[in-house]
Amino acid sequence: MNYHHYFRRAERPVEACIVGTGGFGRSFVSQSRRVPLMNLRVAVDPTAEAAVDAYLAAGIERQRIAVCDTAEQAAAAWARGDVIAAGDLATVVALPFDIVVEATGQPEAGAGHALMAIEHGRHLAIVTKELDSVAGPGLARMAAERGLVVTPVDGDQPSLLIGLVTWAEVLGLEILAAGKSSEYDFVFDPATSTITVNGVSREVPGFAALWEIGEAEPRAVFAARRERLGMFGQRAVPDLCEMGVVANSTGLMPDVPPFHAPVARITEVVEVFHAASSGGLLGGERRLDIFNCLREPDEVSFAGGVFVTVRCRDRETWDMIEEKGHIVSQSGDVAFLFLPRHLLGLEAPITILDAVVNGASSGAAEPRPVLDLVARANTELAAGTRLRCYGHHHVIDGLDPELVPAAPLSDDAPVPFYLAANKRLRRTVSAGEVLRLGDLDGGDGSDGGGPSTLHRLRQRQDEMFFGDR
Repeated sequence: MNYHHYFRRAERPVEACIVGTGGFGRSFVSQSRRVPLMNLRVAVDPTAEAAVDAYLAAGIERQRIAVCDTAEQAAAAWARGDVIAAGDLATVVALPFDIVVEATGQPEAGAGHALMAIEHGRHLAIVTKELDSVAGPGLARMAAERGLVVTPVDGDQPSLLIGLVTWAEVLGLEILAAGKSSEYDFVFDPATSTITVNGVSREVPGFAALWEIGEAEPRAVFAARRERLGMFGQRAVPDLCEMGVVANSTGLMPDVPPFHAPVARITEVVEVFHAASSGGLLGGERRLDIFNCLREPDEVSFAGGVFVTVRCRDRETWDMIEEKGHIVSQSGDVAFLFLPRHLLGLEAPITILDAVVNGASSGAAEPRPVLDLVARANTELAAGTRLRCYGHHHVIDGLDPELVPAAPLSDDAPVPFYLAANKRLRRTVSAGEVLRLGDLDGGDGSDGGGPSTLHRLRQRQDEMFFGDR
């Protein structure tokens, strides 16, 4: 595809507003200075100084940055041609930009920003997958009714994987599995028999015997690796959250609710993600999953990239493709196709331009609630426990994530993971139980002050897609 041709209808640079200037937001601010068809003159963060810091890190002179506390200040700064930093989207939402990029990572705050953007006639790019997992399809339909676009964002795996899946479908390739590598590689040093994950190293004596599948039964090797590496987490909340977003745009489903999540070398993924009858792990086709990339220190990383495994129908063609370096299974009937990258805000402008210039989402034109990310207790949680959501991965202690078929909210239904965040339990939840909406303090999942914005958005989504069911 020639991208200059694809965006040829742009008559002026797209004007964007970023909300949330953490890692993703900063990379987007920096790259925006180099994108001919896009301007980024508005940055919002709970502390305006954080937005100022993002501008400064991108090389923008301090005297060009206007810190605005009121809409009037923001309008005057826009008229002067300043770049604008604010602590509240409401301060700047009346400015004539085209699209809000919601990148706070906070589902409750993100819900308010999303609703405000749509109500003010702005397109919306959702980086905050936690928000998307709870109410993304509903937001997309609300926006479409106003002639607006809601989209996931290239640079994060959901959008990139949706792109790879739909590319394969357009070509008529039969997808067996689709997914991504988890964020952190499992790096094996054979000299010391250690595994390092995200900077933490542990000795794993004898692991060299599990490095190759060889003539062994693949499932046995993957099971042994999982057990030997049990000191490391092998399923992360963000991974399942992102794959739920992919399901809502593609209809692909997990093979098992918590995913198989094998520890596998890049060349082994093709042996993992095909039918169990052929030695793989899958009970069917068009499955979603993840893998933990196993490699030695001097080997290339999968870099949190995305993949599909597809059926090889013409052996002569795929033999030729294998000779050119592509990965085909030992049996010759499955191929592994992948994009080993996700570049965060550096490539997000592609999505921003597509939404504004072409009126297109990088997700489905009409995403539907196919899966819900829910929570299963991995220990007993006493009544009164606050389910504190924290950290870069937005985990909740005591809860493991699962993906299950989406269902409308009710006291007896599993509560979406991020609707439970920071709520208190009204009863004791036993280990192994799935958390339900009625388990949370307040019958509506609130703490007594009425439903939150995120909760109300989910209720609207349920009405759109499930009616009175």
